[in-house]
Amino acid sequence: MGPVKKEKKRSNNSLNPNRNKDELKNVAKPRSRSTIERLQMYRKFKAKRDRSGKIIKAAPFQDRLPSGSRARIEPNQKWFGSSRVITQNSLQQFQEKIGAALKNPYQVIMKPSNLPCTLLNEKAKYQRSHILDNESFESVFGPKVSRKRPNLKVSNGIEDLIQAAEERQEAYNKEKAQSQEDDDMRTLPRDWVMGAGMSRRIWNELYKVLDSSDVVLQILDARDPQGTRSAYVEKYLKTEKPHKHLIFIMNKVDLVPTWVTRRWVALLSREYPTVAFHASLTHPFGKSALINLLRQFAKLHMDKKQISVGFIGYPNVGKSSIINTLRSKKVCNVAPIAGETKVWQYITLMRRIYLIDCPGVVYPSGETDTEKVLKGVVRVELITNPEDYIGAVLSRVKKEYIIKTYKISDWNGDPMQFLEKYACKSGKLLKKGEPDIATVAKMVLNDWQRGKLPFYTCPPGEEPENNEMEKIEESKEIQKFDDIKVSLEF
Repeated sequence: MGPVKKEKKRSNNSLNPNRNKDELKNVAKPRSRSTIERLQMYRKFKAKRDRSGKIIKAAPFQDRLPSGSRARIEPNQKWFGSSRVITQNSLQQFQEKIGAALKNPYQVIMKPSNLPCTLLNEKAKYQRSHILDNESFESVFGPKVSRKRPNLKVSNGIEDLIQAAEERQEAYNKEKAQSQEDDDMRTLPRDWVMGAGMSRRIWNELYKVLDSSDVVLQILDARDPQGTRSAYVEKYLKTEKPHKHLIFIMNKVDLVPTWVTRRWVALLSREYPTVAFHASLTHPFGKSALINLLRQFAKLHMDKKQISVGFIGYPNVGKSSIINTLRSKKVCNVAPIAGETKVWQYITLMRRIYLIDCPGVVYPSGETDTEKVLKGVVRVELITNPEDYIGAVLSRVKKEYIIKTYKISDWNGDPMQFLEKYACKSGKLLKKGEPDIATVAKMVLNDWQRGKLPFYTCPPGEEPENNEMEKIEESKEIQKFDDIKVSLEF
């Protein structure tokens, strides 16, 4: 028999992956083999130095040259290659094709950073100030330079200035200035509730959604599509985020006639892809078209694991209702009032498509208080004087629809008389039989915001068709969404 080899005793060092397992029972959290390998990797990439700081053993990325030596970059053959040249005809053809593709809302350009899109607009050529076109070099910098005199409207100095100031003071119209100040005061919100949807917190939520989304869906109200658009967000996405896709979703098409929906979709499709939609868990319209469109965007971004779809728009336009319709169940809280969604939230639609719900944001467009109330931006129960906005409601809704809804026929165009009769008819009375004007005014505004009063904005260049609008409340034919055939080409 040969000599018996003694088995080496395993070290109990914490960096030894072959430690005795029986002795590890007393250790609370022993290091695994992967943890030990990671720690050893950190140690290998550090240079070993002596007490004086001199490198004894260099790190793996330092061991090519000794410490203190000068290194040179190896020249590359590509540095000396010829530059790529494009002919003028090819450049002109490229400009025409890429310009047409950028203007077409139904074409998508992938990886725009690799294309010389800056050749389309030579901004430096037009931004340069051509001084010599206005004045010659000799008159400005030459030996015969002539200094220009300041262009003053007076010739005799201070006396003419004093006379001109006195003439302006005499021509000052105090009544005209007072009326202009009154107009400026009307544009300001008279109550704190008129600032709904414009807080810094909500704007922060909006920018979170815009930054996180690959596809942005702007929800519009079919009754007033232009009034619920945001020119600010569209310009921001076009200039700052040109790689993001913007789509218009025209919701609440059940509240307007078919020809209005068809005409608005045709007009808005000239700028961005537009889809007509009706949010409903039982009988939706436009759901399949929207899902197919989102699937096409998911195929365009195959380099990503998933894409995010952000929903933005005014308050009470139906953003959360559309998400519930796409999921076919209630995943977001919805209500027929503004401000139900407080923060943004992620919802999974498919394995590769995620939806982001955003609170309603009111964009700074100089709207009056009446426009904000009629757009559903403000909660009706928070309005101080709701009777001030009933006149605008009565002027927008046809009189026959008011008579059919409230069974009130003669009010002679006076909003207060209408409210008094409606209060007596509905039993909303105060002490001594006085009508409760504020309560019935809120009831009318609630009916307006919830779509009980028929109203729509006529498309430009069109006249309302009475034969399609006269039976909206009776037959509910607009709810038969199969009659609406909107062609979506993408």
